[in-house]
Order: sequence, then C-alpha cells, then structure tokens
Amino acid sequence: MFRKISYAAAVVLASSTAVLAQDCTPKVADSELIKSGTLVMSSNPTLPPLQFVDSAGELKGMRVELGAEIAKRLCLTPEYVRIEFSAMIPGLAAGRWDMINTGIFYTEERAAMMQMIQYEAQAISVSVASGNDAVKTKEDLAGLRIGVEIGGFEETKTRLLDEELKAAGKEGLKIQTFDNFALAYQALRAGQLDGVVSIDAVAKEYDSRGDFRRAVSGLYPAPVAFALKSPALADAVAEVLKEMKADGSLVALFDSYGLPMPESDYSVKGPGR
Repeated sequence: MFRKISYAAAVVLASSTAVLAQDCTPKVADSELIKSGTLVMSSNPTLPPLQFVDSAGELKGMRVELGAEIAKRLCLTPEYVRIEFSAMIPGLAAGRWDMINTGIFYTEERAAMMQMIQYEAQAISVSVASGNDAVKTKEDLAGLRIGVEIGGFEETKTRLLDEELKAAGKEGLKIQTFDNFALAYQALRAGQLDGVVSIDAVAKEYDSRGDFRRAVSGLYPAPVAFALKSPALADAVAEVLKEMKADGSLVALFDSYGLPMPESDYSVKGPGR
C-alpha cells in the first residue's frame, strides 16, 4: 500500500519549516488541505538528483527542497508520501495528497483533470551501459531492449519513438515497463536491458557518476509541473513560486543542481481556468 514518511521524518527533512509553521498563520485554509497545517506531497524518489533517498533513508533532491520551501512560505509542515508514479493521479483525485511533487510532465489532457503549474523543463534521455559506445543517436536504438517507468510521459514518448523508428523502415524497440526508474536501471546494470529511458537530469547524473553512459538526450522537450486538486492551494503555490523567482531563491536552487531556469509566469492551468 502507500508508504508514508512519518511526521518525525518530515521534521528532520525541514525542521525549520516545521518551526515556522508553528509560529505563523497558514496561508491556506484547512478546508483546502487533507491534513490540518500540513502540505502533503506525493513523490517517487527514484530520480537522482531531483528526488531520491540517501543512505540514511532521508528524502533528498531539488524537488524535495523546493517542496519544503513552498510549505515553509505557506506556513505549513511538509509531509511526503512515497508512491509509484502510476498511482499519483488517481491518488490526487481521491484526496490522498494535496500536491504531486514528482516532476509530472504537463499536458493539456492532464490540465483538464487537475490544477497544474509549470515550473521546470525537461527532455528525454536514453542511458546505456558505460562500455556501450555503439549508441549515439536515436536511430541506433532500433531493435534494442529499452526499459522505462510505466504510466508516465517517458513511456508515452518511448512508444512514440518506437513508432517513429518503424515509420522510417527500421526495427522498433523492445519496450519493457517497470514500476519505477530504479528498477529499470537495476535491470540495465544486470544486462537485462540495452538502455533505459528517463529524463535528461537523471541520465546526466548517472553519467557523471560513471554508472551509465547518457547516449541520447534532449528528445521531446516539455514543461514539468506541480499538480494539485484544490484551486485555492494551487493559487497559493503559484504565488510562492513567483515570490521565489523575484527574490532569486528559485534561480539559486536550480543553479545549485545545474538545471536550466525555464521561462514561466507560474500561472495555474486546470479545470475552470
């Protein structure tokens, strides 16, 4: 079932946030939250350096830090639910968390179902084994065994790439889906796959560690968003992002992780907008 980080762990993650939440008035009414005084966020922490679990079992990464800062500025305590991506949109609709904070790609179809705020830009990469120098372009992927997390933008684009290869008269991909990216990369390490599709930042991180080679990058660039159920909470989060951009803290956070700062007005798009 759902694995929820304890309240204590949330405090360790951002103790100053918890203290501030006790010393100021929350900027979002409890009626807009699933838990009083708390911003509950879902995360799939298998994407270093954006969201991952360190050796001490603590959540780390750019998106984790950003979520904690948003909670701090709203005078709320951050709490994370660790869950596979495939359960996130149904869980948001069912009121299991207030916000999806896992780098969900923005699409018009998703914005028709929930409130979305674009704040990040990513593209698709393909990682291969470190000793594999044969793959240099997406055309070189023809006929290979490619792993990808199930149910997300990455799977959709992997299947699109498969169709593009076939349309060009090449052999398609042998696609295998996994519950999360960590399992896909484990299969690549074990030699069960020829490559893994993830996002640029993750593939770059693994490449810099010497774990896997980032063979192809920059495919199908698209905006990344937060997703929320409550329009009022979405508006409050959007205002925080605008504040952070204005005071330079958002740029500093992105810079610290080597991420580009995309152009965005942090407007909310969703049902009724």
